[in-house]
Amino acid sequence: MKKDIKELLNFIKEAPTPYHTVMASAKRLLKAGFTELKLSEVWQLQPGGRYFVKAFDSTLLAFALGTESGPLRIAAAHTDFPCFRLKPQPEITREGYGVLNVEKYGGMMLRTWLDRPLALAGKVALRSADPFVPQVKLVDFARPLFTIPSLAIHMDREVNDEGKLNAQKDMLPLAAVGGEELTADFFHAWLAEQLHVEPADILSYELSAYPYEEGSLCGLNEELVSSPRLDNLTSVLACLQGIMAVDMAKMTGLRMAVLFDNEEVGSQTKQGAGSAVLLQVLERIYLALGKSREEMLAAIAAGFMLSVDVAHALHPNFMDKCDPSHKPVLGGGVVLKQAASQSYAGDTEAVAIVRGVCEACDIPWQHFVNRSDSRGGSTLGSIASALVPLRTMDIGLPLLAMHSARELMHGNDQRALVKLIKQVLA
Repeated sequence: MKKDIKELLNFIKEAPTPYHTVMASAKRLLKAGFTELKLSEVWQLQPGGRYFVKAFDSTLLAFALGTESGPLRIAAAHTDFPCFRLKPQPEITREGYGVLNVEKYGGMMLRTWLDRPLALAGKVALRSADPFVPQVKLVDFARPLFTIPSLAIHMDREVNDEGKLNAQKDMLPLAAVGGEELTADFFHAWLAEQLHVEPADILSYELSAYPYEEGSLCGLNEELVSSPRLDNLTSVLACLQGIMAVDMAKMTGLRMAVLFDNEEVGSQTKQGAGSAVLLQVLERIYLALGKSREEMLAAIAAGFMLSVDVAHALHPNFMDKCDPSHKPVLGGGVVLKQAASQSYAGDTEAVAIVRGVCEACDIPWQHFVNRSDSRGGSTLGSIASALVPLRTMDIGLPLLAMHSARELMHGNDQRALVKLIKQVLA
């Protein structure tokens, strides 16, 4: 396995939730020489410095400061992905079976989650002396804990014709079988035991079930990569590699890698692309460097941002789902995503900029546009650039099985994506 793909799969393994994505990102930034800041503290910044700051543990903004004035360039991605989140009181007991009440996070392909071993990870808040500062633990129970078993075909003869699943009825994970010994609070009791605390000391949690399986190569020539969470950890790692590769001896101005949470549910949260967090961090950077707010606004107006998220590849079994003249394929390079509706960010100049960089640096690229009779998807670019109005282009690598529990990409597309982001942030 090539070194860069191995690094990607290791990163995905470390990142089963947005909290773990930020933790894995911070670890790499610290190793590369970045200094961590706190949103709740006053910043002392130095030209030539490299810094990062977390927002509510699931969003991260990393930046590099040139020693001279220059352009503002940003690469942004999102840290979250579709999954099942446990509800606050998840235990349901049925004839000695213990199942967990969960809800969907994001647009999931439900059938792909059936019959897979599922692990559990996230954040738990425990009682402390100060109610305003609970003790918080990041957890990853990295082993198979539950599964969502299918109904046998003998009991559902039309499953291959119909196959519709109800998220509340059909998708509850089986977690325990205990007969009369299974208590009504079986999950909370188990969680307290794992954390070595009393059940009453668990005040709240955000815990997600995730497929307990590692990514792998496939294809006759091992050119393909199959893994959970390719959407959008491919983009997260590419943005990190881009900001860490900035040549501080040559760079002028400000470069940023911004990793937002909650894109899969609309971005309208305190740590999402629809929040004030990017604008506030920009303002704090410019003020700490002795710049005026007017200078910051001028830099934004002249700046450029890549919104980096995966794109739909042409599916060999569903050719008619693609636009007839825009057919991005696996292995074809970076995808420039456009939509007249502006569900993807971009304008004439933004397309020209990215295409120009790609062609100057021999980076393969291709176009994606939705079929005119299909609504398609969206991402964070239009949302973030409406709040921080700088020219923005939506790009990503082509993907099959997007939002499945396991997705498929081509290794060469990740290499093209990383190369492009490094050039834009150079």
